Amino acid sequence: MRHAARTYGDREFLRFPAHGSVTFAEADARSDRLAGALADKGVRPGDRVAIMMDNVPGWPLTWLGVLKAGAVAVPVNVRYRAADLEHVLRDSGAVATVTTAEHAPHVPGTVHLFDALTDGSSPTVHINPDDVANFQYTSGTTGFPKACMLTHDYWLRCARIVADQVGLRDDDVIMMAQAYSYMDPQWVTVLALVGGIPLVVLPRFSASGFWPAAREHGATLTYVLGTMPLLMHKQPPGPHDRDHRMRLVLCSGIQPDLHRTFEERWGCPWRELYGSTESGPDLVMPVEAADTVGTGAMGLAPPGKEVILDEDTGEILVRGVPMMKGYWNHPEATARAFAGGWYHTGDLGVRDVRGYIRHAGRIKDMVRRGGENISCAEVENVLAEHPAILSAALVPIPDDLFGELPKAFLQLRPGFPPTEETAASVVEHARERLARFKIPAYVEFVEEFSLTPSARIEKRHLLRPERDQRAAPAIQVDKETR
Repeated sequence: MRHAARTYGDREFLRFPAHGSVTFAEADARSDRLAGALADKGVRPGDRVAIMMDNVPGWPLTWLGVLKAGAVAVPVNVRYRAADLEHVLRDSGAVATVTTAEHAPHVPGTVHLFDALTDGSSPTVHINPDDVANFQYTSGTTGFPKACMLTHDYWLRCARIVADQVGLRDDDVIMMAQAYSYMDPQWVTVLALVGGIPLVVLPRFSASGFWPAAREHGATLTYVLGTMPLLMHKQPPGPHDRDHRMRLVLCSGIQPDLHRTFEERWGCPWRELYGSTESGPDLVMPVEAADTVGTGAMGLAPPGKEVILDEDTGEILVRGVPMMKGYWNHPEATARAFAGGWYHTGDLGVRDVRGYIRHAGRIKDMVRRGGENISCAEVENVLAEHPAILSAALVPIPDDLFGELPKAFLQLRPGFPPTEETAASVVEHARERLARFKIPAYVEFVEEFSLTPSARIEKRHLLRPERDQRAAPAIQVDKETR
C-alpha cells in the first residue's frame, strides 16, 4: 500500500459507484489512521479483527488498516445471522468487529463502527511475509466453515500470478461484483496496488446490470464464477452487448459448450483461472490459448506451483506457493488436506494430450445411488439447460434401499408455474440427456437460493434435518425408485 501511494499518489485506486473514488495516497493515509485507532482501542499484533460490511470503501480500507496494525482480518459475510455469525466470531477468537450501523445490531461482542475510527497514527509494527493476514473462512457448503490461514505473501503471490497471466497494462480498469468478504475482491485489490490501476467495486452482482456497468466504467478486466456467467447468458441479447472496453474475462468453471457462445456474444476472450481459498491460483489459461475454447481445459500450473492427478482417484493435487498455512483450530483437517505433502483439492481432473487439466467433478459433491456415483454438477448443468430453470441444485437424500437418492431443488424463471407439469417437463428433459440412474427422484421448487460469497449455492441450507425430504412441497418425479 505504501509503495503504491508513493508510486501512484493521486491516481484513482478504488471506485465505488454509490460512494465515489479513493486515490492511492488517500487510501494509504486513511488506513494509517484506522490502524492507529484500532491500536488505541487495544488491538495488538496477532489479534483477530472481524470485518462485516457491504461493498463500501470501508471494507478494503479496514482490511488494509487491520493488516498495518499487525492484526489478522476475519472477513464476515453480511448475510450471516445467528449460528453462522456466532460460529465465525467464536471460532476465530475475534477481539472486535468493524462494521456499519446497519449491521451492528446483529453482531455480538465488541463492535467498532467504521465511521468512528478516524483518529490515530499508524503503529510501528514489523510484519513478515509469512505472518498470517487473514482467517479466510471457506464457503462451507457441507458444514460450518473452516478458517484458512492466509499470509501476506499469499496475497502478493496471488496478485502477481494473475498480473502475469493478464499482461497488466497501465490503462486497465478492473471491475468486481462479488462480495468483499470473499477472497476475489481482496486479491484484486492487491492486483490494483501492484499495477497502479483503478478497481471498480459494484454493490452486488446483477445479471442485467453487469455489462451496462462495464460500459459505464470502462472496465477492461473482470473475474466471474459460479452461477454468474449462466445468469448473464440468460439475459435477452441486446444491440449493445459488444459495446464495451472489456479485453479479458477471467472465469472459473464455465460450461464448455457455452464458452464460445460467451466470447461471440460479448466480443472478448474468456479464460479459466482455477484455484481455491486454500491454495490460490493453481491453473491459469494463457490469454492467447484460443484453441482451448470450449474444451473445458483449465490451463497450466503457474511458476511456483506443481499440479498432478492422483493415480488412483484422479483427484487434483497441488503443492507450492501460494498456499495456506493450514486450517485454524482444525489440525486433523489440515493433516488430511495435506496428506502426502500435497494439497488435496477435492476436485477430480483428467489431463489431455497437451497437458491441460479438465475438471471432472467433485469427490464429495456426489450422490451415491446404489452402486453408481452421480456427479451433482453434471446433473445440475443439464437441469439448468431447461428453459424454465434459472438455477438448480442436486443433493443426496437418505434411502433405505439405494443408500442415497438424488433430489433436485429448482429455481424457476419468471412466467413458469411451480407445478407437477413443470417438474415432469424438467425431468423428461434430463431423461433425454442423462443415464437412467442420474435422474432426480424428487423435485422441490424454491423462490431463491442462499448463495455463498463465491456465488455458489449453499447446499447445507437445503436439507433441514427436521423435515422429511420426500414430503410436500417435494414432488416425486421418479416413480421407479423401488
